[in-house]
Amino acid sequence: MPRAGLTSDRVTRAAADLADEVGLDAVTLSALARSFGVAVPSLYAHVRSSADVRTRVALLALEETAERAAEALAGVSGRDALAALGGVWRDYAVHHPGRYAATRLPLDAQTAGRSAGPRHAELTRAVLRGYRLGDADATHAVRLLGATFHGYAALDAAGAFGHGTAVPTSDETWERVLDGLDTLIRSWETT
Repeated sequence: MPRAGLTSDRVTRAAADLADEVGLDAVTLSALARSFGVAVPSLYAHVRSSADVRTRVALLALEETAERAAEALAGVSGRDALAALGGVWRDYAVHHPGRYAATRLPLDAQTAGRSAGPRHAELTRAVLRGYRLGDADATHAVRLLGATFHGYAALDAAGAFGHGTAVPTSDETWERVLDGLDTLIRSWETT
């Protein structure tokens, strides 16, 4: 019989919180069981393995970031939309480092298909509607934005840019990155 109070959702959320505190790699069934004050076998009614837990954290994080991105993109276009979408990833990587790491996990095709991953692609394409791109260029741009946003977010969250102690600051560099992306994507526009 499942332990009272434990649910798959509750275990997933606890794992996400733990990932943010100690890192995604440190999220194990033993660590989760300790956080709930239960024995590891009590978790098996709710999750299959540590890998299953990490996948669940990835799905949660993708859903959370998709919601944040949709809210951030409401009513903006062009460079402002680039800043809004990229800002979601930068903020999430800093405030939820374990969850952010989970968004980078490879998912099998079936899991990826039921995740918020496709919604992220749609949101990124929505950003690009502010530009006049053909289908192939839009695909290139989606990939460019993903690589740039995630690369910058991961490096920035890890302190690679000095967190404001370096001159110029990380935020100043970020603005230049956005300007560069906007200029580049506009150069791809088709009429």
